[in-house]
Amino acid sequence: MVRGIRCPEDRWAWVEIDLDALRENTAAIKRLVARNVQMMCVVKADAYGHGAVQCAKAMRRAGADQFAVATVTEGVELRESGIREPIAILSEPPLETIQTIVDHDLAPAVYTQDFALSLGECAAAAGKVAPYHLAVDTGMTRIGVNWRDALELRRSIDFHRGIECAGTFTHFATADVLGDWDFEMQYRRFCEAVRSIDDSGLDTGLVHCGNTPATILHPEVHEDMVRAGIGLYGLHPAVETRRKVRLRPVMSVRGRITRVERPEVGTGVSYGLTYRVPKPNIQICTVPIGYADGLARSLSGNMDVLVNGERCRQVGRICMDQFMFAVAVNSVRAYRPTRAVERGDVVTILGYDGNEMISADDMAARRNTINYEVVCDFGLRLEKIYV
Repeated sequence: MVRGIRCPEDRWAWVEIDLDALRENTAAIKRLVARNVQMMCVVKADAYGHGAVQCAKAMRRAGADQFAVATVTEGVELRESGIREPIAILSEPPLETIQTIVDHDLAPAVYTQDFALSLGECAAAAGKVAPYHLAVDTGMTRIGVNWRDALELRRSIDFHRGIECAGTFTHFATADVLGDWDFEMQYRRFCEAVRSIDDSGLDTGLVHCGNTPATILHPEVHEDMVRAGIGLYGLHPAVETRRKVRLRPVMSVRGRITRVERPEVGTGVSYGLTYRVPKPNIQICTVPIGYADGLARSLSGNMDVLVNGERCRQVGRICMDQFMFAVAVNSVRAYRPTRAVERGDVVTILGYDGNEMISADDMAARRNTINYEVVCDFGLRLEKIYV
């Protein structure tokens, strides 16, 4: 049984965020790096669906030195919530956002001359010096200046008094694969680019390239700072990382039963009537969570939920705002609850209930995706409750 549950008054569906687990994970990852290595905590996409402001404040208390976001709006939200630590934007934003960047002391990624010089002009006009992080493409082919051209770009922009390099970074495509040749090649290219900038007498700022898997599996790439992301939220990016550090899942997803019926045999359930009640004494229960809340429609008829510490099978097609599950009351078969359920009972879609657990990895495997997407999706609409 799930005890001590708090839930929203207007809808019996919510995401539960365990801030103690978040702080433990942050501290556990920080212990993997040397004392002189900073930790940038990635809170983009509303902290992977967990709530950026509340998570950043908890991470700060657990040792975060800096934060990273994906958009200017995300950075502004942190600033307006009282976060004063450095905030990096992990891509180069549109030119139209530069005034906002300067006003809120954000540090964007830079990889084009036009953006860098426009940033410098705006900062100088405001009597400021704008920090930036040079993004270097070492082989992922997503963002950044090509590693061969990094020094040339720096030389073309560093004359401007309105900007300063706060960091130089790259992102690995295969850091989660041990012994991977592409990972090693990316790191060699990055080191060569950094060395060329340093040898020319230009300041590289904080050098950083270690995402969560690189931070855990490759201590040789920690450099001046690591960028921790998915691991902060208690999710592992690879099987290999589980042996290196203990992390606790931070997110649970729960709802309460809004309706319980015992339909006649043969009665259909949900759109298309893809499930029909097979025998008497089956309870069909409704929970107000659907695909608009992140419960993918592709899971229809292919997932379990937990109620009263036991597993139940979801049935029928998942709707936009609701789904149904079945309870075979007093069934002697395994994998069925031992007692009837009632309206108002708590149902766990993700997380623990008693000795049973449904993980983001379990759900990701059924959806043919990754745990990152699972938690991001649940964070879109459901109200968050912090415990």
